[in-house]
Amino acid sequence: MSHAIPPSLYLSASFQMKAWVSDSGRRVEVFIPSRRWLRPLMGRCCQACTPRSWDGFYHAHLSSLGFRSATWVTEEDTRYRGWLVRRICCVLAIGGWKVLNNTPGDLLERVCRNKRVQDLVASKTRGCRGERKLQQQCKEKVLGILAGIQAPLCLPILRLCCWALLRFLSRLFLSVQLHRGQLEMVLKAARTPSVPLVFLSTHKSQLDGLLLSFLLFSQGLGVPRVTVGNLNCSSCLRALLGCLGAVFLPTTVEQALSDHDGDLPVAVLASYLEEVLRSRQPLVIFLEEPCAQWHLSSPARAWLALLYRAMQDSAVPDILLVPVGIAYDCTPDRFCTNGESAQPLSLGACLWAACRALCRCFGCARVDLAQPFSLQEFVAKSLICHSSMGKPLEELLPTILGMLHPDYSRADGPVHRMTTSSEAEEEMMVTKLGLHALTDATVCSAVTAVGITSALLLHKHRKCVRLSQLMVDFAWLLEETLLRQHDVSFSGQLRALVLHSLALLRDHVTLYYLAPFGDIVVVVKDSAETQWELSHHSAQLVPIFASEAVGACAIRALLLELLPFVGEAPCPSSITFSEDELHQKILALLQLLPPSLLGLKPCQPLDCQSQDVLDKLMLCRLLEAEEEGEHYLCDVSSRRCSRTSRWTNLDFSDSDNDSDDNHCKRFFRICKPKDSPGFLLFFCHLLSPVLVTYVRAVAFLEQHNWPQPEATCASALQQFLAKDGLERPRWSLVLSTLQSFKNIGVSVVDRSLPPSPRAVLEVTPPTLPRC
Repeated sequence: MSHAIPPSLYLSASFQMKAWVSDSGRRVEVFIPSRRWLRPLMGRCCQACTPRSWDGFYHAHLSSLGFRSATWVTEEDTRYRGWLVRRICCVLAIGGWKVLNNTPGDLLERVCRNKRVQDLVASKTRGCRGERKLQQQCKEKVLGILAGIQAPLCLPILRLCCWALLRFLSRLFLSVQLHRGQLEMVLKAARTPSVPLVFLSTHKSQLDGLLLSFLLFSQGLGVPRVTVGNLNCSSCLRALLGCLGAVFLPTTVEQALSDHDGDLPVAVLASYLEEVLRSRQPLVIFLEEPCAQWHLSSPARAWLALLYRAMQDSAVPDILLVPVGIAYDCTPDRFCTNGESAQPLSLGACLWAACRALCRCFGCARVDLAQPFSLQEFVAKSLICHSSMGKPLEELLPTILGMLHPDYSRADGPVHRMTTSSEAEEEMMVTKLGLHALTDATVCSAVTAVGITSALLLHKHRKCVRLSQLMVDFAWLLEETLLRQHDVSFSGQLRALVLHSLALLRDHVTLYYLAPFGDIVVVVKDSAETQWELSHHSAQLVPIFASEAVGACAIRALLLELLPFVGEAPCPSSITFSEDELHQKILALLQLLPPSLLGLKPCQPLDCQSQDVLDKLMLCRLLEAEEEGEHYLCDVSSRRCSRTSRWTNLDFSDSDNDSDDNHCKRFFRICKPKDSPGFLLFFCHLLSPVLVTYVRAVAFLEQHNWPQPEATCASALQQFLAKDGLERPRWSLVLSTLQSFKNIGVSVVDRSLPPSPRAVLEVTPPTLPRC
């Protein structure tokens, strides 16, 4: 006998979580038998690219400072005490927050005195009648451009909106967690003289800008200037956001450069950004769009390019960059399907959306601040890795699908011409910096309980599962996450955590109580909306288990290659893989997938990443090294790729000329860990949405006419995937697919076409001969 669980059980789970939120400690209090895990401090900077920053602003004691909720304001946050203070402590606390630095009052005069702005104005008025009148008109134009970029801070409106936002966030989320150790690290960096702070953040929701501005203002870092990307908003909303510290691009970069007066908005924007940096106002730059994760957005590239130029022009001696990771149990705005909006977002629409959001709870939110690193040191080090490009698509996809073996001896891949121009160097450095910061921000983001539960329901229990089994798997996946030095955004009893996750996923699961057994059955609804929602939440686990997932897909490809040669399907444990074959498959996947998706450092060579993948497969006991014996050897192709350096093949003496040929080959066989059943299939399923999208995109390339604008191509690809059975395809996967195709040379920007405000893509036909 079974019956559906009433909605009251969901509410009881949420109330249990609320008791945890007010007293969150630094230890994960999940009831795993005889184990108690210590939270790792996330967000260390790259030791290879910024070795001096690695030791700066960090101390071991920071990890023991614990957490605090930014929406929990008491009388201890004010200078006063008493019963009246306890009732108006929010107003008193917000009134005592310090603005610190603000835009100088003579901002217009400083921008007009900028050398680049003066040169542009002089070039437009030189030799014309009424030169003074034209100069006055240009000054008015500069004033109009500057007014469109920013507005002076209005402190009464700012404090009033902070009070309303505090009340709104406390109703919307159970808690907004912030690590005290990370905050102390950033506060120490903010005290560096003459060096501004720039926060490079992931972008999960349109609420992120207000949330980060509120957090930085409330924690003593001042009011930041928050960049606004492709948000299409009304003039009223734009004016309000400007008073709160928002900064807008005058137009898109392409349109500004194509316009006959396009150089002037770019010069005014660059001059304004230099003044912001000189005044040491915090600056927040979002690296991605809310619906296009893992993809470095065009506005982010524009802002990073301006930062790079400001430092190159010695506007400031250095800039400290702070990657920021944001995690939600449930994202407040999940209605967007792509990065563009047809109608401008009005103030009334925002208020109506806020009122609707107050009718439900979105769980918890967590903001992680990574270790600050020096932009000057990063640029000076300039460890640019070119190994992520090379093989064309027709050689990579068969490797992943396990159909044919690519010929790695061919050197006719896409040619990347070396250039010494300053524009190419700047573009290369901006891309390197953006991808590096996006990877750091993604990796430092905490994992939510909803993300773990969604991954289990999507990739391990696709139909139904008992609650007791789901709790066991939840504890197992939590343990694996913490073992890989990744933090989680929750604490509490195991049963309360799982029920809290199911409560937030109540629109996509159904719970049935089994009276004879005293257990609960969780049934996953069979709908495209459910698949999209679970895939969206479980994507946060991909950077954590990226190495194992890539290795599992490589093993699967080798098994598919072997099946035609052995007839009957043998036992996987009886198959032996050679090390060279494993490295070839792993390298093919690493070349195809974007590093920001996998959470891998762009500065790390692919050979090192491939070896790291192999080592992690052995560490989690999915592979076991053994000597060559009487087993099936998965070595079905000739050795066309040697992983040794070229200088090792030189004949220095007669005694060691055969050293490379006589080296001991390593072989591996598949193992099944007893404590982690189904580990291999789970890792394969983690990357399956991405790889399925890539495979279907190949058919799209063959069915459309080229060239075509990149924006049109992205929209057409999304429609094609929807018609092909993948309903509501994620916009982030569409953009990541196109970016990967450009990286490996399948689609290129056609330079022979006339200049256009938008990028035009051309596809390299695989059947055409290469020169």
